[in-house]
Amino acid sequence: MNWIPSFFRPSYAWLFALLIPVVVFYFLKMRRTRLEISSLALWRQVINDQRVNAPFQKFKRNILLYLQLLLLTLLALAAMQPFIPGASARQQYLPIIIDCSASMGAVDADGTSRLDLAKEQISDIVEGLLPGQQLTLISVGATTRRLTEFTDNKPLLRDALEDLRVDDVPSRVADGLRLAQALSRTHNIERVRLYSDGNLPTKPNPATGFPMAEIDFDLTFPVDFFQIDPVRNNIGITAFNARRSSADEWDVFVRVESAVDAGSEAEVIMSANGEVMGSDQVILNAGESQRLVFSVDATIDQNLEVELRPRGTDALKADNTAWLNLPRGRQLTVFCPKKLRTFRHAFQALEGALVEPNEDGEAFQKEYDLVVSDKLEDVDQPSAVSLFIGMVPEKLRDQLTVEEENSEVVDWMRDAQILQHVMLKDVVISQLPKKQQGVEDNEIEQAGFEIIAHGTQGPLILKQRDGISVKYYFLFHTDKSTLPYRVGFPVICSNLISEAMQLASLSEIRAPATGVLPELSFDKNEAVRVTNPLGKHDERTTNDDGILAGVPAPSVGQYEIRAGGELKTKVGVGLLNPEETSLLAVDKLYFNELSVDAEIEQLDTDKPLWPMLAAVGFFVLLFEWWYFQKKPAGIPD
Repeated sequence: MNWIPSFFRPSYAWLFALLIPVVVFYFLKMRRTRLEISSLALWRQVINDQRVNAPFQKFKRNILLYLQLLLLTLLALAAMQPFIPGASARQQYLPIIIDCSASMGAVDADGTSRLDLAKEQISDIVEGLLPGQQLTLISVGATTRRLTEFTDNKPLLRDALEDLRVDDVPSRVADGLRLAQALSRTHNIERVRLYSDGNLPTKPNPATGFPMAEIDFDLTFPVDFFQIDPVRNNIGITAFNARRSSADEWDVFVRVESAVDAGSEAEVIMSANGEVMGSDQVILNAGESQRLVFSVDATIDQNLEVELRPRGTDALKADNTAWLNLPRGRQLTVFCPKKLRTFRHAFQALEGALVEPNEDGEAFQKEYDLVVSDKLEDVDQPSAVSLFIGMVPEKLRDQLTVEEENSEVVDWMRDAQILQHVMLKDVVISQLPKKQQGVEDNEIEQAGFEIIAHGTQGPLILKQRDGISVKYYFLFHTDKSTLPYRVGFPVICSNLISEAMQLASLSEIRAPATGVLPELSFDKNEAVRVTNPLGKHDERTTNDDGILAGVPAPSVGQYEIRAGGELKTKVGVGLLNPEETSLLAVDKLYFNELSVDAEIEQLDTDKPLWPMLAAVGFFVLLFEWWYFQKKPAGIPD
């Protein structure tokens, strides 16, 4: 820092010329009125006054003149806006990106969070703003928000900083950089400043094997990365899920992890429907994790809560609680017409599946978890998973046709859930799905269908997402192929059962994490109110399928969903993120073409001096008032 002051408005130096009239005023003699007096006792005072009014004699011991000259000098200097230049270059437009992810809520021994420290550093920049400099504040948490426009309004910037809160979500710094890049198209942005603790999404460095923060982003401006001092001691819940072990029991798994730089000890308490059902102790070294298993009754609905009670210092509170709702265990309901004997035989051989209609042709369920059919009237049958055989979707009937010719499978998506561990290479098909002339695959995809198996002249198997349900279409009929005689056929049936059980929450369920609430099913176009753990309300309406989706969940806790004032359900969300719990801090950001090192020391910015000069002037004015109120001038000792 250069300690020689600079002046932002040196042209205001003409204000020093105002000192001249003040001095001239004190040379002027006072006009006195002639009065007849009855005593000579006042002549001594008259002679003294005449001596004082003589040139240069009146400056002696005239404190008022000195105070006024000093006050005018201070005001003139303040008007010139002096400042001590900092080491960093001044910029007209400066975006400041503030990481508000969960790890920024980690506190040290004094209870100060990382976000609080970032606010302090940014406040110094706000207070040091010079005329012509403007800031815009960008927060990166559950969403990327621009808190202010480019402004030099210090009260507005202070209020925006004060309102900043931590969101219990992983960091998404790249979104903030993209917003800053968009702003650079309309403003002359030379640099961007990022304030974060360095706990960012990482991947192994190919050269060293150590974690590195890579941001898939092309920089068009330099980034100054100012790292807030990270904290060490933390333990948290990073996974919470359940798996059906039998028709009457769930196995519930809880994973607890410690921060990468310090070990921890804690007690894990599991509660079901508000009552404690078990607990365990965990002692972890730095970076270690432990998996705990609890058994839960599957014959009733269970609302589970797992709580972590650390012993000793724990930096992050957001990862100490998680929730999981388990439905009552039941069989998976499957609808499959009797004439699809190959499918019925495969489903009946699988444990936990109830297949209807029964052998007498009776069906007792109104809704099914899995529907397999070759009838058009079953397309609208509600279910979690559907498979339609020998059928072209209505939306694609102008684009696809099926002819009675031989075909074969050319390629298929091996990672599609229905086709996992399935070989289709040698399957012979006596029907040939064909695309109409001029129809491209992207047109089929734009209609909402994903091609997961290709034939010689068109798609063979399609997948469609319908809300939270999934529909598959075999464009050929399986009875007109060798598929039922292949080893992959029962595997396909098993994959369908597994996917249906998963979507129906009958096999494995994971606790929801912060970010967005899981999709919930209500009445069609129903108005609901979502209340978050902080007591804020969000009015929503379900879609035409009765699905409530896309509800933000930035805070750990339970969210209440009400319709017509009636409580419909509660959904608890936890942090459940190993990277945030680890408090791992990187000191370098890797972009597509370069890397940026973190700045540990606080930024050396310009230090304006005019507020100090104005304050000194105010105290000079107060002293002048006090001094002459204490002993009015003109009264002799």
